[in-house]
Amino acid sequence: MADKKVLVVDDEIHIVQVVAIKLRNNGYQVFTAENGAEALELAGREKPDVIISDFQMPVMTGLELAENLRKHSETADIPVVMLTARGFAIDDTQRETLRIAACLSKPFSPREVLQCIEEVISHSTAA
Repeated sequence: MADKKVLVVDDEIHIVQVVAIKLRNNGYQVFTAENGAEALELAGREKPDVIISDFQMPVMTGLELAENLRKHSETADIPVVMLTARGFAIDDTQRETLRIAACLSKPFSPREVLQCIEEVISHSTAA
């Protein structure tokens, strides 16, 4: 998994730090953003292998980020893992339309995130 790029997007800086540390410790190159707009620009520039995004953020939500990623050929195929607080469910139609690779509910463990990322990356490279 070394040299795989992951973009972590969340307006809660402690979540970004915890996830980034876990991924970096496991050989991933990590980029971070505090909102969807910043993430969209970074995704276009860095072409991450996967994006982990919070569902609820200021400026641009995780769903709006996914919608915007799908509109551009250079980011259309990047898998997105959505982090959601309890009560913010993403319905199956949205998941399918926006090709959300996985959803993790907060609170989650860094190990869960790592495992999820590894599954998503291995699935997307096998496809």
